[in-house]
Amino acid sequence: MLKVLVPLDGSENANRVLDHLMKLRALSGELDIHLLNVQIPVDGHARSFVSHDELETWHREEGLAALATARAALDAAGMPYTHHIALGHVADTIVRYATEHRFDKIVMATHGRGALLQALLGSVAHAVLERSPVPVTLVKPVS
Repeated sequence: MLKVLVPLDGSENANRVLDHLMKLRALSGELDIHLLNVQIPVDGHARSFVSHDELETWHREEGLAALATARAALDAAGMPYTHHIALGHVADTIVRYATEHRFDKIVMATHGRGALLQALLGSVAHAVLERSPVPVTLVKPVS
């Protein structure tokens, strides 16, 4: 069974990955799907005004909200999955998670920006593609 990590940020483009997963399942058989949302840690002063437990709850709720559409779609399709919420630098956390948990593949969306805008802003998908020892499939948004 193919073990697939699916990083999602809750955007419409990210949720298009689900169509790709359904096609992949039709070709490859059952998949071991793991949805991952990476929350960016709260830095500096903000942490001094909010308790650790409150921050943890907030990150968990934000992560679950980002995964809600994907979870509902997979549930409706009868596709089993596991979901995870992590905290850290997004691209580094995705690569580390995929490596540590020995995934066969990462499947993630691109945001469809033009080359100039992507060069100026950077891209999580591009960073994961460059850094990951695990094969990465990028799913482009529908134009």
